[in-house]
Amino acid sequence: MATQLKNLSETNIKNNNLFKKAKIGIVVSEWNIEITNSLLQGACNFLMEKGVKEKNIHIKYVPGSFELPLGAQWLAQQNIDAVITLGCVIQGETRHFDFICQACADGIMQVGLHSNKPIVFGVLTTQNQQQAIDRSGGKHGNKGIEAAETTLKMLELKSIL
Repeated sequence: MATQLKNLSETNIKNNNLFKKAKIGIVVSEWNIEITNSLLQGACNFLMEKGVKEKNIHIKYVPGSFELPLGAQWLAQQNIDAVITLGCVIQGETRHFDFICQACADGIMQVGLHSNKPIVFGVLTTQNQQQAIDRSGGKHGNKGIEAAETTLKMLELKSIL
């Protein structure tokens, strides 16, 4: 597994004047809130470090990861340049995990394709609580940071096309 080898939250993206004007929506699942709040904090800190103004970061909450695609769609319909989706689904005893993860991933991808905006998948799909902790600011970094970096890279790409 790649995440066992290193902290994947290291970045080489540089500040860009484009980021000062960027309006970023972040949709956060309230399910596993201790994990998703860590993801949110990582994403917001990274965005501001790279020049996104705090007033241009628009945070909205949804009950769970299943609701992230619709929340992202509603934000994408606003005056928003990109949307980050943050959630955490932890494997349980039933196949519910599989259905939620698949629906969430497919829905988020569809929102991006239909809105023609970067809609970034920042949803942890872990086998247990410890894996979620390790990926939300623990030994494997913070996937919220990685989602924020992906968002900025996609905005840079869109700006040069």
